[in-house]
Amino acid sequence: MCTTCGCAAGEVKIDGADPHHGHEHVHADGTRHSHDHGHDGDHGHDHAHPHDHGHRYAPAHSHAAAHSHAPGVSQKRMVQIEQDILAKNNAYAQQNRQRLAERGIFTLNLVSSPGSGKTTLLCKTIDMLKGKASVAVIEGDQQTDQDAERIRATGAPAIQINTGKGCHLDAHMVGHAMQKLDLPEDSLLMVENVGNLVCPAAFDLGEAHKVVILSVTEGEDKPIKYPDMFRAATLMLLNKCDLLPYLSFKVDAAIEFARRVNPGIEVIQLSATTGQGMEQWLDWIARGAQQAVRQKAEPTLASAIR
Repeated sequence: MCTTCGCAAGEVKIDGADPHHGHEHVHADGTRHSHDHGHDGDHGHDHAHPHDHGHRYAPAHSHAAAHSHAPGVSQKRMVQIEQDILAKNNAYAQQNRQRLAERGIFTLNLVSSPGSGKTTLLCKTIDMLKGKASVAVIEGDQQTDQDAERIRATGAPAIQINTGKGCHLDAHMVGHAMQKLDLPEDSLLMVENVGNLVCPAAFDLGEAHKVVILSVTEGEDKPIKYPDMFRAATLMLLNKCDLLPYLSFKVDAAIEFARRVNPGIEVIQLSATTGQGMEQWLDWIARGAQQAVRQKAEPTLASAIR
């Protein structure tokens, strides 16, 4: 359970999963464990993530010790739970990052409030990259596979992760989804996180960057109301700018607030509907993808020694 927002994850489902493998069981107290069921009684794991074969707590936010909704749990115990959760998540994230880096795959974690236009932006991005780059998508939602179906309609492969009552993706979920996508080298992986400006800020998925999307239909003060997310992001996409003539949204104030909490954040104003700013967004992606390919080609000291 997230000790800040009080969510208790239901059973996590990743589409395309073999019904005899990869079950993840979540208990009423928020703990969960995962294991594979082999057809011949073999319970071995065929993926790269380490498992302790025991129970692990569902992900928790890292800034929540003073705001727990879990009765009967001491603050000290909550802090320890959070530290354990994030340490395990970070270990999975590092494995994801290493696998992606070895293949030159540029990975972005798209985060925002619900309704910011993430999926529409993704579809537009994929359409504009056709013939230029190979793109795959991991979709995170609490329920339904509607967004994954929208992505697949563009021709790009997509895996849907349904988190139940969970309010964010974690690195363990994403690692399993990556396997099912069979990502080609030198490609682009876009992760559309669950719509939430709180908990996803704390969870590294192994991505190169978090990209936060702020719609002009929201308040320009979102960056200072949810500073952790804007502090964690490399880029802010100010979306739905075609609607500015009809709104009282103050663009300069939104950018100033974002840079108040994160002085280095980059900002692109765009509209996925009209195409405004999309070329600038694609240029930003291209620079990151080129860097990922260059880094793959540059062996590290450790690999050189081996």
